[in-house]
Amino acid sequence: MNPLDINPRLATDILVRFLREELGSAGFSRAILGLSGGIDSAVSAALAVRAFGPEEVQGIMMPYRTSNPESEAHARLVADALDMPVRKVDISAMVDGYLDQESIPANMRRGNAMARARMIVLYDLSEEWRGLVIGTSNKTEMLLGYSTLFGDSACAVNPLGDLYKHQVFQLAEYLELPDEVIHKAPSADLFEGQTDEDELGFSYAEADKLLYPMVDQRYNEAQLIEAGFEPEFVRMVAKRIIRNQYKRCLPPIAKLSHRTINQDFRYLRDWLA
Repeated sequence: MNPLDINPRLATDILVRFLREELGSAGFSRAILGLSGGIDSAVSAALAVRAFGPEEVQGIMMPYRTSNPESEAHARLVADALDMPVRKVDISAMVDGYLDQESIPANMRRGNAMARARMIVLYDLSEEWRGLVIGTSNKTEMLLGYSTLFGDSACAVNPLGDLYKHQVFQLAEYLELPDEVIHKAPSADLFEGQTDEDELGFSYAEADKLLYPMVDQRYNEAQLIEAGFEPEFVRMVAKRIIRNQYKRCLPPIAKLSHRTINQDFRYLRDWLA
């Protein structure tokens, strides 16, 4: 048995309750999220639909002019399977307005601009929809820092943040999402031919196999190497986790008073209820 395996039915029940409680405590009963055609956004959408009903979850497709048409096709497959409304907003003009003005050629910077432009759209439309933005970043991506700060990592609540990629696949199968979405190569679709695993330099399966003992079981470097992991791989992944810690935290606040937000003042959302 794979130690990463979860009970998908139990996990689904917990995550559906989590969404209802967190949005409800903030006074909301509607959700909005970017629907990319990938497995993560599909699972988040399916959980939100179970929590609030399909008519209360708005999916937003946000293609750029170089986006793979397959991404939109797969996003529509997900929306149809979940019977939820979907809306298309082309971000090409808003992104090109900045990229062209600043003459930015680098793929990473261009991709980050696209990711942050999508959050501008989502948060603006969340006001129109009167719903909170649901996150789609999983635990593997978050640990490795494979996300854009204030881009695809931004959200009000995140149901996937404690699920490794392997577990996201398990949930997708349990939730009966379209095979086309489950079995394609993961990609942020930021430039032609881009895939997550090519950029990372290793597969999600390899990452999960190492991250579980490293993070959940708290193995140290010596124990991981003794367990059969290559020393260079262990050190590379550990370095990524350390280097990207800032992406997983709220911005530090300099302490001057007796009660500082996120230090001494950490009340739950419903502390006045």
